Amino acid sequence: MMPDNPHNKKNIILIVDDEPQIRKLLKITLKDEGFGVEEAENGAQAIRMSASVKPDLIILDLGLPDMDGKEVLQNIREWSQVPVIVCSVRDADKEVVAALGMGADDYVTKPFNPDVLIARILANLRKSVTQEAGEPDLENGRIRMDLVRHEVYIDGQNTFLTPKEYELLRYFMVNRGKMITHKQVLKDVWGPAHADDMQYLRVYVSQLREKIEPEPKSPSYVVTEPGVGYRMEVFDS
Repeated sequence: MMPDNPHNKKNIILIVDDEPQIRKLLKITLKDEGFGVEEAENGAQAIRMSASVKPDLIILDLGLPDMDGKEVLQNIREWSQVPVIVCSVRDADKEVVAALGMGADDYVTKPFNPDVLIARILANLRKSVTQEAGEPDLENGRIRMDLVRHEVYIDGQNTFLTPKEYELLRYFMVNRGKMITHKQVLKDVWGPAHADDMQYLRVYVSQLREKIEPEPKSPSYVVTEPGVGYRMEVFDS
């Protein structure tokens, strides 16, 4: 079984820059806005961390000590569509065009205005979740999920969910109205290795019901299909 993280899930931003001062400035700016931050100081580290950390967005400098940032971008684009904002002193049109052509989502030149950078980050995160889930907010009756800020509101109240509870609720919300087998939920939320951890799933569904159901003992949102799995009923929002 996998341990759960006690903290709220945050959007993780990976900063790729060889200048410690730039990384420090970006880290302070991003943490003030409630983002989680990871750092890489060269291209090889950035490629490795893109795969291991699976950030929600990458801020990428082009002038790295071991390789050009465009090579990093090319490598990441072979397997991931994570939003990438290039942040570089190179402001020539051909550099901007080349980076965008290789799959960058946006381009900010240094020195940058922190407010503009945050606005670009939020816009790209919103676009990313819209492409993935079809909409940046998911609503069903008393439940609303803001997929950009990773926040959950029950009857308008911001409600704390652990990261795994959040992923489980998101899965039910995206598939609302459908009957889903136990194995499907476990495989899609926890991974194929956990497809038989039935008791583990029951514990999490029970915890989730305590937070989202008007009457957790008689659930009306996430209902059990005996011997099969679960279904999230559809309510008017």
